[in-house]
Amino acid sequence: MWILKLKIKHDCTIGNKCKKFKCISYSLPLGNWKEEGHYFTSERHTIEGDIKSVKDFLTDIKKDKRITNLEISANTLFFIGKSRDRIPSSFYNQKMFFTKPVFVDKQGYEYWEMASYDRDVLSEFLNGVKKQNYEHLEILQFKNIQLNNVYFPAIAPDLTDKQKRAFELAVWEGYYDIPKRIDLKKLAQLMKISLATFQEHLKRAEAKIVPKLRVF
Repeated sequence: MWILKLKIKHDCTIGNKCKKFKCISYSLPLGNWKEEGHYFTSERHTIEGDIKSVKDFLTDIKKDKRITNLEISANTLFFIGKSRDRIPSSFYNQKMFFTKPVFVDKQGYEYWEMASYDRDVLSEFLNGVKKQNYEHLEILQFKNIQLNNVYFPAIAPDLTDKQKRAFELAVWEGYYDIPKRIDLKKLAQLMKISLATFQEHLKRAEAKIVPKLRVF
């Protein structure tokens, strides 16, 4: 199985708004096509961040002329994107598949991880993306690996709002980095709750998330 991991930054509706409102996004492109000189992509995004940031993000995206057929459910978006320029998802084809959702960080960088049995399929995708001269394109990995090393996302666990917020903060602020960039006390201060309460929220979140990451 061939794996291609990329870090990309370009003039992206979602990426620009993630940077503007300090949010992150998890998504999967659902389809793409070309019609009357424009490139179209159907997409599903889950937007994460503090309550106000997500609210401002959703308010702003309703005004974006590159977004059509927009539907919003809580912090999840379904829409069709329209552009004269080719965005990365317009190069996606059915001979490849995503091993993880596309992740967009707070600086607007996208992280892609795709796989295919055919190296040429991924090479064709990569060559197409290279020709666009995006602001940033970095190949993080392109290699043949064992199937049991490919991660397939499980169904998201049912976290409470506070558990979700605690876990997101821990990830964003570097609690799980090696070495750690923040401790639990500072995370509790950021969430404006006691250390004991924060620890309880994070412990319960981890108890729901970790079993989903087991490799069988």
